[in-house]
Amino acid sequence: QVQLEESGGGLVQTGGSLRLSCAASGSFGSTLTIDAVDWYRQAPGNERELVASIRSDGTTNYTNSVKGRFIISRGNAKNIMYLQMDSLKPEDTAVYYCHADLSGPHVSIKNSRGRGTRVTVSS
Repeated sequence: QVQLEESGGGLVQTGGSLRLSCAASGSFGSTLTIDAVDWYRQAPGNERELVASIRSDGTTNYTNSVKGRFIISRGNAKNIMYLQMDSLKPEDTAVYYCHADLSGPHVSIKNSRGRGTRVTVSS
């Protein structure tokens, strides 16, 4: 079985940085490749918002509020993606989720979702 897990959240002061990870884990998670990732966030009382995306061809997109501050990238391992978040602001406070398309030997998983990692930015 495969799980998608986010990690790296925490409490940080305004202007600080965090790096979130999105990793495929489980019995054969390490054999999979994350082909594409959408990072979402959801603040209390708000709808889930698409923050950043990377496609299999390397194309990236960011919502305007994080452009120049967040960078989505691939890890050295094929089953990990990162979201580097710099110059964090209190309005970045949310639970961050990754949604990913995974592929591997004889398997293709679309839109796998993790349980989220909480980011809190104090003012």
